[in-house]
Amino acid sequence: MEKETKYKELLARLVPMIDGETNAVSVMANASALMREVMGDVYFWVGFYTVNGDMLELGPFQGTSACYRIKRGRGVCGTSWSQAKTLVVPDVEEFPGHIACSSLSRSEIVVPLKNNAGTVCAVLDIDSRELASFDDVDAKYLGEVAQKISEVIY
Repeated sequence: MEKETKYKELLARLVPMIDGETNAVSVMANASALMREVMGDVYFWVGFYTVNGDMLELGPFQGTSACYRIKRGRGVCGTSWSQAKTLVVPDVEEFPGHIACSSLSRSEIVVPLKNNAGTVCAVLDIDSRELASFDDVDAKYLGEVAQKISEVIY
């Protein structure tokens, strides 16, 4: 199935699944499970880190064990948070300060989740075992996923 078609399916399933839900952990847990289910092996790791003070803390995820905390501005997740923008990294080894939670991760995309005031409250982090797995299509649709989740929990 084409990537764009998978993302449309993901959004079509995500919106009714989270509608009316208010528990952030539950929403992020089911969203990460759904993303892994729909996107399959393209997503080696998918999950959330939530903002707590000057740190991102590990939230619900699907995949191998992960880093517990990430400082603001460190690694792909901390940089996405500090810049409040989506980062697509074709080769994590080339990203300055990359934090290797798993040596199997080769490429990554991180999308911030913002509240109504535009403040980043969490990030959606997705890793792949393949180089250059993510592009503008992923950024577009994962931005929509992040927005839908943010509207419900923030």
